[in-house]
Amino acid sequence: MGYKQEVTALSHKVAPAPTTALCLAAAFTTLLDQSSLNTAVPALRDSLGAGAGSVQWIIAGYSLTFGLALVPAGRLGDAHGRKWLFIGGITLFCLAAILAGTAQEAWVVAVARLLQGVGAGTVNPQVLGIFQEMFTGRERTRALGAYALVGGIAGVIGPLVGGVLIDTAGWRYVLLLNVPFGLITIPLAIRYFPQSAGINRTTLDLPGLTLLGAATLSVLLPFTVPGTGWLLATTPALIAGLIIWERRYRGTPILLPALIRERGFRNGTLIAMFQFGSSLASSLAITLYLQEGLGWSPLHAALTVLPSALGFAVFSAVGWRILGRYGRRSVQWALVVAFVTIVATALIVQFVPEAHLGLALAVTQLVNGAAGGVIISPNQALTLAYAPLEAAGLAAALLQQAQRVAATIGTAAVTGVVLASLGRDSLTYGLAICAAMLAAAVFVAARPVGPAPALPARAPLDRPAARPR
Repeated sequence: MGYKQEVTALSHKVAPAPTTALCLAAAFTTLLDQSSLNTAVPALRDSLGAGAGSVQWIIAGYSLTFGLALVPAGRLGDAHGRKWLFIGGITLFCLAAILAGTAQEAWVVAVARLLQGVGAGTVNPQVLGIFQEMFTGRERTRALGAYALVGGIAGVIGPLVGGVLIDTAGWRYVLLLNVPFGLITIPLAIRYFPQSAGINRTTLDLPGLTLLGAATLSVLLPFTVPGTGWLLATTPALIAGLIIWERRYRGTPILLPALIRERGFRNGTLIAMFQFGSSLASSLAITLYLQEGLGWSPLHAALTVLPSALGFAVFSAVGWRILGRYGRRSVQWALVVAFVTIVATALIVQFVPEAHLGLALAVTQLVNGAAGGVIISPNQALTLAYAPLEAAGLAAALLQQAQRVAATIGTAAVTGVVLASLGRDSLTYGLAICAAMLAAAVFVAARPVGPAPALPARAPLDRPAARPR
């Protein structure tokens, strides 16, 4: 059976419409939490007496465990199927949200956010992996665009609903906001999510995962835990140990050679990392400054950053069309636009009077969100096109892990800078960090890459792949 015929048969076997809907529901559930949390941080901080360190853990801890869970979850999904990992991840995410929403101490919220990160990090490789297996080419880009669009809708709803809830009911309801959506998704997933048998039944490479996790922690903890800066000195040794082990490992290594040697995958992962970290950090910096520095209400601050989510949602819906017409250049130029927009935002913060600040920031946020809509799902499609199908979940996990590393470092660093004085200068310094990340993304995007390799045929999701002899 040819590749296109197999894709068609596969689509019928796994009922793509219900499966896609469940994947989009998972995206909405996890991203609604992320978009609404920023508005709740100041109220949570006052209510629980949380210090700057606790706030950094609450914000950055989610990305930390999200990133650590991605690779093992992606590998397990490739090897043993995605259904119960998907369901288990959503369940853990919702239970942790209930814990956070009912917490009486800031450290409990921080622990709950760590658990939520594990849940979200378990779900997301299954979503992107199933898209890799169900779709190809233009259809895959459209599916990823729909995933990004749902995230944009969550970004629109989250800050608005969060602002209203804080003003009327309290910050706890913001942390519980995603629970009803998760509780609806879980039983539907039990009924409709495909029971795949796994495509690549390999060993989990526990030593490789341990070394990768330790290297990731050695980079992330110094930005979230005071007094752990010494861990950065261990990073080169851990990375060297990981490379040596992966070269000698007789099974399927975590650093899959077919992925690592593809410049298109490496460059696309770096672009995703820098852009994602900059986007989350800049939005958080602006929200914290408007609420805590200028004393704006949560709803007022949410309305100021709302255009970013609107622009992202609109352009995510058409990003696949733009990619189809202009190709990789559309991502490159969108990155340039995002960089210019961040620089313009920093200048606005410095020189525009407070009376006009909200409108000026709304304009730059709209442009920045639109640029993100042209970047994220098209870049994901371009990057994952270089991944072999037997490692679809692993490739998606490595891509997202890079994003979460940047998000953890970016949000922790920017939060510390902004909260240091809550003045215009501190916000400008925070935005400068975001601009530097985007400048790096522009540099990487300018480097040429070769064409993506042709994809091989694959085993259907509803029957196990042949075991290697």
